[in-house]
Amino acid sequence: MKYVKHWQDTYSNMIATPAEALGHLKSGQRVFIGTGCGAPQELIAAMIGRARRVTNVEVIQLITKGDAPYADKKMSDSFAINAFFISSNVRDVIQEGFGDYTPILLSDVPGLFNSGSLPIDIALVQVTPPNLYGRVSLGISVDITRSAIENASLVIAEVNPNMPWTHGDTEIDIIDLDLLVPVDRPILERELQIPNEISCKIAQTAAALIPNGSTIELGLGRVPGYGRIPQAVMEFLKDRKDIGFHTEMISDSIIPLIESGAVTGAMKSIDKGKITASFCMGTKKLYDYIDNNPLFSFRPTEYINDAAVIGKHKRMVAVNMALEIDLTGQVCSDSVGGRFYSGIGGQIDFNRGAGRSESGRAIITLPSLNREGTESRIVCTLQPGSGVTINRASVHYVVTEYGVAYLHGKSIQERVMALISIAHPDFREKLFREAVEAKYLRPNLARFANRFLAPVEEAVRTTHLMPDGNAVSFRSIKPTDEPHMRDLIYNLSQETIYYRFMSHQQRFTPRQIQDFVYIDHRRDVALVGTIPEAHGEQIIAVGTYYLNEKTNMAEVAFVVRDGWQNRGLGTFVFQHLIKIAKRNGIAGFTAEVLRENERMQAVFNHSGLKVTSRLEEGVYSFVMEF
Repeated sequence: MKYVKHWQDTYSNMIATPAEALGHLKSGQRVFIGTGCGAPQELIAAMIGRARRVTNVEVIQLITKGDAPYADKKMSDSFAINAFFISSNVRDVIQEGFGDYTPILLSDVPGLFNSGSLPIDIALVQVTPPNLYGRVSLGISVDITRSAIENASLVIAEVNPNMPWTHGDTEIDIIDLDLLVPVDRPILERELQIPNEISCKIAQTAAALIPNGSTIELGLGRVPGYGRIPQAVMEFLKDRKDIGFHTEMISDSIIPLIESGAVTGAMKSIDKGKITASFCMGTKKLYDYIDNNPLFSFRPTEYINDAAVIGKHKRMVAVNMALEIDLTGQVCSDSVGGRFYSGIGGQIDFNRGAGRSESGRAIITLPSLNREGTESRIVCTLQPGSGVTINRASVHYVVTEYGVAYLHGKSIQERVMALISIAHPDFREKLFREAVEAKYLRPNLARFANRFLAPVEEAVRTTHLMPDGNAVSFRSIKPTDEPHMRDLIYNLSQETIYYRFMSHQQRFTPRQIQDFVYIDHRRDVALVGTIPEAHGEQIIAVGTYYLNEKTNMAEVAFVVRDGWQNRGLGTFVFQHLIKIAKRNGIAGFTAEVLRENERMQAVFNHSGLKVTSRLEEGVYSFVMEF
């Protein structure tokens, strides 16, 4: 980008020193500070230099990096912070009551400025030097900064040659600025935090929900002790194809993702081929990468965060974070127990947009435990004072390090079971009992509380490739499988029911189905074979064994959905149960088989085990030793 040579001469009547520029600041005024790493540090220092001469100056901002001396309680008579999102440099003063926080959808902030509901007296921003046409670029910070510039009575801009020139809606005519303060200092940098093991596991699980051709938003919220989990998702997308971005913030982690070939934006419904964002925070490497790079398009918040624009993207995936979620699906992201921590930001905007997107996915991530590891972040009821950021009707996917719960369109009982299944194992039984007490679950389920344990999943999980190419995934049965088990049982033929249950029963009580689902994983094993369907998965096979601790032998049984029989699936289930049982030190299996059930007899007799059987009253009793 060609800048005007000696631009200071051309615009000399607009140039001021920081102290001269901030000499216009008066008591009782409202001052906006530019976002993120674009915060103008010399102007901020000059504003602090006026502290003894002004009182009741309200400082508003979205999120800033670097020093924020105006957010010191010692200066509370001169400056009062009012943040739309609570960054680390203002968190303490707000939590101590010396600062303020405005909870608002990020998409609504420009409307506050435009309508005059929140008039701005002075905007302190940072821009590039002007180009040959007398226009400057907002560089790394467009977001709400553009709207603040358009609505402020006085705009004071640091003009910094280190600010990268960015494409999109970033250009402003220099005559629309009022005072220019030449500076030459590095742009603030923010190093990437290395996510811990739990954060990586959550990020990897969330990444698995992102298909090829998706357009992605990764939220900027962070969880104490775990960092910005949504941003860590990028590490696990390098094998994807034609990923696009429509997001608020980008960081250095997008560079290796682009260089891997995963990011093309070719499948975006709008802004095809462009990475659209409203600001970035990173290192000089990132700033050099985006400088005059037409791949990136920086757009203002009123565009990036517009749920209608977001929803136009097919396969829009929004990944955000929560600090706490209750068993009905209410998400709290900006506070816990009345202590404000971050902000609403664009979470609701993108959750709504992804929810209305064709094949879109709205994902909420959170670690199962707090920083100290003493409390569950999945709770029966939110702590008093915790605000609901996303209501229970709008939540879709919830991800912890223990898996994924899909809540949208689910009943209270279904979502309670789904969330308990991804809570930390140490808290599942407690959550289960609390859910029964709260009448979220049927009272007769209380008897299963001590069975709500985590199965040894790594020993159970496997995949079986059928001769026709279909892949059947096997895992432990979960309480959330109750409706799937009900579907399986009521779709079995009468012959299959007779062979499996040795009766011609046509009705199964809720308790019978629950007995299949609620397994005491300390002794018993129940695995299900599933295939994907439109909104989840379908169970096509179930295999179980129940241990007799006196004999160290286990009774084995399995059933395959009728349309999948005679294709070797039953044999595979049985052989996999053998491997699990041997690993658990079990001596062998027993089974009862009707004389007419020749296929099951063949599976046992050709199992390679030491098999003995005896026939009594039309039933074979098998003993199979390992």
